[in-house]
Amino acid sequence: MMITTNSVLDAKGLACPMPIVKTKKAMNNLEAGGVLEVQATDKGSTADLKAWAESTGHQYLGTVEDGMVLKHYLRKASAEDQQEQIHEKIITNEMLLEKIEAKKNTIILDVRERAEYAFNHIPTAISFPIGELEQRLEELDKEAELFVICRTGSRSDLAAQKLTAAGFKEVINVLPGMNQWSGPSQKSIQK
Repeated sequence: MMITTNSVLDAKGLACPMPIVKTKKAMNNLEAGGVLEVQATDKGSTADLKAWAESTGHQYLGTVEDGMVLKHYLRKASAEDQQEQIHEKIITNEMLLEKIEAKKNTIILDVRERAEYAFNHIPTAISFPIGELEQRLEELDKEAELFVICRTGSRSDLAAQKLTAAGFKEVINVLPGMNQWSGPSQKSIQK
């Protein structure tokens, strides 16, 4: 069955957060109810676009794999449906580093893809890709203070919203994220 779209966005070869940034712009140019096809090669784009659509009120319709290309389909919400949410509890990279150095019991969830985590992460951070979040909630203590980090703060914002909605009490988004992290970091790549 052919899927009818109003617009096609080429996000092939782009890594997070660029597929979402470009999708946001493309959605702004669509009429309410219009369908956008986003063509991407970044494996993490499925979870990212799904989470972004949920947070903005747009509808994630699904993804079709076409060889190496992922074709994501999103339907634009009407103005009344659309309200981008932002998680209100945030902490800066520097403040998180102070907590780590003070040996505070900090639980850091790194919601980037496993490959991103493997190449560079905070030594005490737990790899918790956003696409696995809902299946792994029982691994976390609902009363614990959770610091959520990604590359730029947008995936971690979405993850923080999901955790809060799932009943977690103290969820804090770390900004601006790993792309500007200056504290200790490590690789965990098997050779």
